[in-house]
Amino acid sequence: MTDLDQLTQSLARNLKHWRGQRGYTLDALAARAGVSRGMIIQIEQARTNPSVGTTVKIADALGISITRLLEYDQGPQLRLVGPGEAVRLWSTEAGSHTSLLVGAEAPGPFELWDWRLMPGDRSESDPHPQGTKELIHVRAGELTLVLGSTAHAVPAGASAAFEAAVPHEYRNDGEETVEMVMSVSVPAGR
Repeated sequence: MTDLDQLTQSLARNLKHWRGQRGYTLDALAARAGVSRGMIIQIEQARTNPSVGTTVKIADALGISITRLLEYDQGPQLRLVGPGEAVRLWSTEAGSHTSLLVGAEAPGPFELWDWRLMPGDRSESDPHPQGTKELIHVRAGELTLVLGSTAHAVPAGASAAFEAAVPHEYRNDGEETVEMVMSVSVPAGR
């Protein structure tokens, strides 16, 4: 099998998989992607190699990366993020920070974060899409988790799960550094 044949087969298999995961009919995906129903059928039957532009439109309509849509099936998928490869996305002069440790699609975005909040620091978040879940485990200090206008104390060793479709805030009102890990799951198609 040539590389092109393998790519065609992978694209067909992945398109069927992700269309099924999202619950899209052929017509619904075609409308979302702005491509013909016939093109979707041809791709799913591995009868054509679409242009890059068409492939990008389909990936965008499915809410996945083009890389994910074109992945070869090579057995169990593993993505290893080594020490020092986490992406730091927020920090303060006091030393607070968040790092995205690793993420996946399951079936929507699913992320694992490392947090450090120095005494007196806070991080506010706008509401996430309906159905977004957050799981938090505090390793050190005491987190003040504010959901809407209600504050909750989450001490070291405790965990919390909540729907993140409301304004929320992570605060360190204490004198000890808060260290926590957080997992975020966003519904597919958001």
